[in-house]
Amino acid sequence: MNQWLPGLFLIGSFVYMMIPVIMSRVFGLGVYKRGRQAQQAEVAFTFDDGPDPRYTPELLDLLKQYDVLATFFVLGSKAEQYPHLIRRIHDEGHQVGIHNYIHKCNLIIFPWKIKRQHINRTADIIEGIIGERPSSYRPPWGVLNLGDLFLLRKSYYIVLWSVMGWDWKRQENSQKLIDRLLRKIKPGSIVLLHDSGDTAGADEDAPRQMLEGVRIVLQELKPKQYSYVRTDTLLKKRVVKGYRIDQNIHATQHIKSRVI
Repeated sequence: MNQWLPGLFLIGSFVYMMIPVIMSRVFGLGVYKRGRQAQQAEVAFTFDDGPDPRYTPELLDLLKQYDVLATFFVLGSKAEQYPHLIRRIHDEGHQVGIHNYIHKCNLIIFPWKIKRQHINRTADIIEGIIGERPSSYRPPWGVLNLGDLFLLRKSYYIVLWSVMGWDWKRQENSQKLIDRLLRKIKPGSIVLLHDSGDTAGADEDAPRQMLEGVRIVLQELKPKQYSYVRTDTLLKKRVVKGYRIDQNIHATQHIKSRVI
């Protein structure tokens, strides 16, 4: 029997860790990756890892200049440090979502600990600052384990992306980011960007190029007359692989009904 243990462990690890990643990242099962293309040319810009006192205020100025509403998936530890930035994000009409308490991969944490120590803890912090409890969650690196995929979506909208900016590493200039976004943004896109560069694997000053790139992208996209909306607006009444979420009640209390 002992000779089978290593193999069983590897199989169990694959099922627990890799199958959910494939289900969510590749096939979009149990998560939101984009809106409907027919939704009046709406696009959702999202920003992870903040708030950051160096870059988030400048980003908010830029979004206001171009009449863009966005979604910020924030870390609870940073929300505690910079509550004034969370208030400003909310007061200017943007959506505040959850991105764990610290930027730690879900694969190495038990699901109940993720929900209690990261997600609910961050939700409490945000609610204490803006008086509104967040209903959307994006896991760090977009990685979910099997427990997350079934446990968390009972309480939160799990929002991934359809367009990745690859903006966390500093490049020679912002042109690669600009070209990538202009090529990939379509009606219904959810765009992943970062307003902080202090997480593992990122360059601290990478958000500077992100800001330069987004400014030019918004200028170039003007003729297409996109509406830039929050993810909760983009995804309203969406069906996620056969399940519709009741939008009339809070996400922590929502019910699911099978859609034929």
